[in-house]
Amino acid sequence: MRGYRRLGRMLVGILLLSLIASAPVGLAAQDGTPVATPAVTCDQPLTIAFSVPGLNFPFFVHMMQEAQEAAAQIGPIELIQLDGQNSAPKQSADIEAMIVQGVDGIVISPADVQALAPAIRSAVEAGIPVVTVDRNVMGVDTLAHVGADNVRGGELQGEYILSLLPEGGQVFELRGQPGASPAIDRDAGLKRALEGQEEVEIVFDQTANFARSEAVTVVESGLTANPEPDVIVAANDDMALGAAEAIQAAGLDVPIIGFDALPEALLAIQDGSLAATIEQFPGQQAATALGILVNSVCNDVQPVEHDTYLPPLLITAENLGQAERAAEAGIALTGTPEASPTS
Repeated sequence: MRGYRRLGRMLVGILLLSLIASAPVGLAAQDGTPVATPAVTCDQPLTIAFSVPGLNFPFFVHMMQEAQEAAAQIGPIELIQLDGQNSAPKQSADIEAMIVQGVDGIVISPADVQALAPAIRSAVEAGIPVVTVDRNVMGVDTLAHVGADNVRGGELQGEYILSLLPEGGQVFELRGQPGASPAIDRDAGLKRALEGQEEVEIVFDQTANFARSEAVTVVESGLTANPEPDVIVAANDDMALGAAEAIQAAGLDVPIIGFDALPEALLAIQDGSLAATIEQFPGQQAATALGILVNSVCNDVQPVEHDTYLPPLLITAENLGQAERAAEAGIALTGTPEASPTS
């Protein structure tokens, strides 16, 4: 398995280098048109802070690792890794400390888009360029935002549910952390896809805060009133895996859909514990965000569009090898693990 992880990191590293150094495939502006990022080079030393909501989430661990690799490939960049510890006050304090330190730029995925807005605004007002990644902040003049199209990801979940339940059925929905834009957008996309489908009913709808342990408890609670759901859909893989634990303990066989395409989720799809997940290419997000920031600071090249979105991909047992972290899970890659342009 260690060899597969090493291979996976090497392949993703190659992908990220090509993503930064040339016009990337699979990036889309807000209107859905492909976006080309100019070649990024930087000879001067830079200090850049990269802040994530919490390194207790495998998704953000992977994002941070790929940001570090991308920084090493671009040039002499010191990447300060900031763990928000799933606390908006902690993440805000980290940003304030970076302002005092006078870093050259900040890439941040805010734990709570509203709570982090004042700290991000302070950084911008102090002359520090900020690029948000994965989670956008409204009302602040940031340099750019790079993320997945989470609304479309939620729609893909909903469309897959409809394919699983052609005659209708009952659905459990596990939402992400309140206030987090991915949680809001994924729920909106899911509801949009199921709108007007009266035979498919969400009978249990509750947050589990993106946490596996909470998902176990939440699903157990849901089963008390609704003992036989037909599908469970979760806003991330950790909650999906927690739901799988609860379902197995109850002796049920229920299709479960996650979001993030974590290696553990890919293996769970392979063994049948999960039915599907949504790939949102976090490595590409991190590399692209860092490339945009460095290109602005080092070369005075500004992004053509503020928002850059990577179209998500539904991953099932039929296309596991297309996931960004397939090799890390010991699954053979099939084609290049990259997003495809939106239509």
